[in-house]
Amino acid sequence: MLVVGQGGREHALAWSLSRSAAVDDLHAAPGNPGIAALATCHPVRADDPAALYSLARELDIDLVVVGPEAPLVAGLADDLRRRGIAVFGPSAAAARIEGSKAFAKDVMDAAGVSNARTLAVAQPPCVVKADGLAAGKGVWVCPTQDELDAALRSASALGQPFHVEELLEGPELSVFAIAAGESAVVLPPSRDYKRVGDGDTGPNTGGMGSFSPLPDVPDAEAQEILDAVHLPVLRELARRGAPFYGCLYGGLMRTENGVRVIEFNCRFGDPDSQPVLARLKSDLLPLLAGELSTPQVADGAAVNVVLAAPDYPARSDYRGALISGVEDAEATGALVFHAGTALHDGRLVTNGGRILNVVGQGETVAAARTAAYDAVSRIHFDGMQFRTDIAADA
Repeated sequence: MLVVGQGGREHALAWSLSRSAAVDDLHAAPGNPGIAALATCHPVRADDPAALYSLARELDIDLVVVGPEAPLVAGLADDLRRRGIAVFGPSAAAARIEGSKAFAKDVMDAAGVSNARTLAVAQPPCVVKADGLAAGKGVWVCPTQDELDAALRSASALGQPFHVEELLEGPELSVFAIAAGESAVVLPPSRDYKRVGDGDTGPNTGGMGSFSPLPDVPDAEAQEILDAVHLPVLRELARRGAPFYGCLYGGLMRTENGVRVIEFNCRFGDPDSQPVLARLKSDLLPLLAGELSTPQVADGAAVNVVLAAPDYPARSDYRGALISGVEDAEATGALVFHAGTALHDGRLVTNGGRILNVVGQGETVAAARTAAYDAVSRIHFDGMQFRTDIAADA
């Protein structure tokens, strides 16, 4: 088994796979110091398909699990499959559901799936979205004209197409479907917090925390969402000759007029998959290998708090600050997934924008939240920032 990637999502995937009785040899490329405690890490980049193929052949890998979106959109899964390597992750043609917002809207419209309406004229309130990948930071919510003007400047600076759409109102949720062509099973909903500051203030980020289950969308409703949202899209992709194999992630909003799609992604979310994987009782490996039995999920809750660099999201290259207290946090029973860390002279240091994911678990969301923040209080690095209100509204 080979997990491709180096962030918190990949650490959570590696942790979940390491619990499988069928996994006796776990590898990661390139991995991170947290993943290295579970798997053998190899200095091969996620955007180097030739090196990944050579590594998979050398290690006699049965399945490659691709974590990040950029290699999938670039065609990594196609390249490996052509060479005879089994992959969990969609083809480049299917990954366009994330790689192009315009393509995703066209697919949803053809499938009859309700989504945010594109606006012909940019005027607030609205949302500006880059068409292609932007590491979770290509979306600007613009309730005022000043914010819209700033968003249009930022979107133009990315040098890629963008569009303006209606601003939907309501609570957001993430729903992950593990898909094999036109068939899929669904995992319980989670919710993430995209703004950097408490009270949903400040700029959008890749995500500052998450939790599951949701008080307003019970786990049992995930099947209804799968039927209404994911399966029609899967059928439309297959009709276009781009069947989807992997994780189809729906970013949704529950509005007064029902569930509307904000976006689709072609992989597990980060940080919103961490609490879902923490709750998963089923063996993850058979699901990723295409054996789509209904997942079994624990009744309890999980809350994930992201510890980020001081200048995040403006900068994602905070390197070399000493990290302490991770073992103390883990001793409380919390899961600490590494997102942007490195080892320097044997010491754990920062190496990115989002540094750690701290996941607390409990019988209720309140108990899991208390456990998460107790663990957070034991970790320190210079300039560490985190939201103090993750799951407080639950």
